[in-house]
Amino acid sequence: MSSSGSPDSPEGGRTAASHLDVMDKRSSKPLRVCVKESVESYLRHLDGHEVSELFDLVMVEVEAPLLESVLAHTNGNQSRAASMLGINRATLRKKLKRHDLI
Repeated sequence: MSSSGSPDSPEGGRTAASHLDVMDKRSSKPLRVCVKESVESYLRHLDGHEVSELFDLVMVEVEAPLLESVLAHTNGNQSRAASMLGINRATLRKKLKRHDLI
């Protein structure tokens, strides 16, 4: 597709940040709001316990379902999935192995 694609396509000028505003159809909330609410809920339920490496924890928790969902969307086509994710296929395979998804 040319750079004159629709406004909703990456070629049409949407920024990476605007992709975060993709709506979750079940809750009608942007993805970033769902993530924020989940993190806030996790923090509320710490019950006084300390937490460290929260960033890594969240990234691991988000990465596996992201990979699963994109692979399902591409019917298991790893090349297409890697392209959608903006990573190369070797990186995708490494991540899939890390999460025991292949």
